Amino acid sequence: MKSIRILSPVFAAVVALAVPAFSQEGALTNDPPKGLTSDQIIQKFATKEKEFKEARDQYTFRQDVKVQTLDGDTVTGEYREVFDVTYDNQGHHLENVVFAPQNTLDNGGITMSPEDLQDIRHLLPFVLTSDEIPEYNILYVGQQQEDELHCYVFDVAPKRIEKNKRYFQGRIWVDDQDLQIVKTSGKTVPDIRKKSNENLFPKFSTWREQVDNQYWFPAYTLADDTLHFTKGALLDVHIREIVKYTDYKRFGSKVKVTFQGEAKPGEEQKPPQK
Repeated sequence: MKSIRILSPVFAAVVALAVPAFSQEGALTNDPPKGLTSDQIIQKFATKEKEFKEARDQYTFRQDVKVQTLDGDTVTGEYREVFDVTYDNQGHHLENVVFAPQNTLDNGGITMSPEDLQDIRHLLPFVLTSDEIPEYNILYVGQQQEDELHCYVFDVAPKRIEKNKRYFQGRIWVDDQDLQIVKTSGKTVPDIRKKSNENLFPKFSTWREQVDNQYWFPAYTLADDTLHFTKGALLDVHIREIVKYTDYKRFGSKVKVTFQGEAKPGEEQKPPQK
């Protein structure tokens, strides 16, 4: 987010939010994995992440994005966009906007940058495939319960920052049965600080849910953070982002899989021709 100058500052505050029930965490232990080495776990989940990434390109879904600035409990500005990810007859990726009210984020002291939009579409639903593994340092830190899932936990950070490229830095949770990533928590990097421009990014968590009893797709992203700017009238800006991914539907399927695992009948569609 880029800061802008306005007449009155916004003071940061912590807002308690209702986080999805599947976010309940147990204690983190440093127990080593059993039956597999940490490197073998990384190789296995990276391979499945690549399968997941390719499979998600065969699903339509709705993405609901809400970005807010807050003064205490009061929303001072909001960016909202709801769009459906679909495909044309040639299999080209399309985004059909279904709801986009007036953007009032500048009332709260920030603007949406191209990097923000890129992060929302590609890095909040972070995917760490075998193709991206060489770009990251990945450290096994232990095991932890995430709701009903027992998970291996890894810390992830880019080995180097290449110009004009965005990365994830934080922690991932890998289900010890499916060996797929079920949660990510961290931030996108790098922050951008130049003489005439500050572009900062909040910490976030993304939870996944299983779709079609096979793939762990993003379901819900929450960021609730204070961005600390060094220039302009606003030095501390409380930002909240909520992104929901719903109505996953595979081409050719008669079942629509929605957030919270509810299945509804839908019309059959032919798969796109690529």
